[in-house]
This record gives sequence, C-alpha cells and structure tokens, in this order.
Amino acid sequence: MLRATVAQAKSKRRSRKRRTTGAAPRAVPAKRREPVAAHRREQPVRAAANPLSAYGERPRSPFGGLPVSEVAIFAGAVGVVVGLIEGGGAPLIVGVIVCALGVIEVTAREHFSGYRSHALLLAGVPAVGVEMAIVLFLGEPRTRALLLVAVIPVYALLFVLLRKRFQVARQARIARPPAPH
Repeated sequence: MLRATVAQAKSKRRSRKRRTTGAAPRAVPAKRREPVAAHRREQPVRAAANPLSAYGERPRSPFGGLPVSEVAIFAGAVGVVVGLIEGGGAPLIVGVIVCALGVIEVTAREHFSGYRSHALLLAGVPAVGVEMAIVLFLGEPRTRALLLVAVIPVYALLFVLLRKRFQVARQARIARPPAPH
C-alpha cells in the first residue's frame, strides 16, 4: 500500500512586538471616538456664498406628506408625450397645463419662502398669459415684435417686484431660520 505524503505548508510566523509588562495601552483622544454624524448635526447652517442658491430646509408642501405637485408634473409630462405621439390635440394641451401648474406651485412655494429665487420663471408666466390674451382678443399682429411691446414691460415689472419679495423672504429666513421638523 502506497502512502501519499502531503507536504505540510510551513506557516509563516509574523514577528510581533511584545509590550513590556508595565506599559499601558496608548490612549486615544475622545474626539476620534465620536461618530461623524453627531459632529455634523452640531454645526450651524451657514449662508451660502451665492445669494441665489438654496438656503436651509426646503419649504413644506401645503398638501402635507402627499406629493401632489410632483405627481402633477409627472402626469403632465406623460400627457405631453402622449399628445406629441398622437400629433397634438387635447392630451398635449392638458399635459402642458397640468405640468405647468405643478411647476408653478413648487417654484412659488420655494420663492416666497426665501428658499431659492425663481423670479425669472415666475415673472414669465403672467407675461406669457398677457401675450396669449392679446393674440386671443386682438388677433395675431402683422409682426410678432409688436407683442414684445406689451410683454416686456409686464415681465420687467414683475421680475423687479418678485426679486424684492424674495430678498425680503430670504432675509427673514436667515434672521430667523425655520425650526426643524
């Protein structure tokens, strides 16, 4: 009977430093033992370098925990896609209106609470409405540049007013930050 001999692998022993019997383990400073998340919670929220960027917590929705605006934006986008596939018609118009309402709600909430400025977008909505009213009631002018005569002053005035309103709301937000939820 033949015996198979298996060579045993030599275990490599690593040398270890031995402590002297009287030496205590090295003390680690207490700051290293604190969790990182606890350290970050204690830091105050600072104002951003860019005054137009978001500051603090996003304002709460008036619908509570329901994402009504987000669902409206999604449903409107689906309506726009369906309307484009079908070549226009009611789904396209309804999709644009529903999506616009959802976007306007979110941007107005953020703007008037001082969270983020949306003055350009919010000023454009009534300006487009004025343009549509002119075309609807007076008919399309010979040159489209004539529409700008009515639309640009409306847009400029609303932009200035909305920008001032945002600055007041931002100052109130910075001076008195909202309480955490």
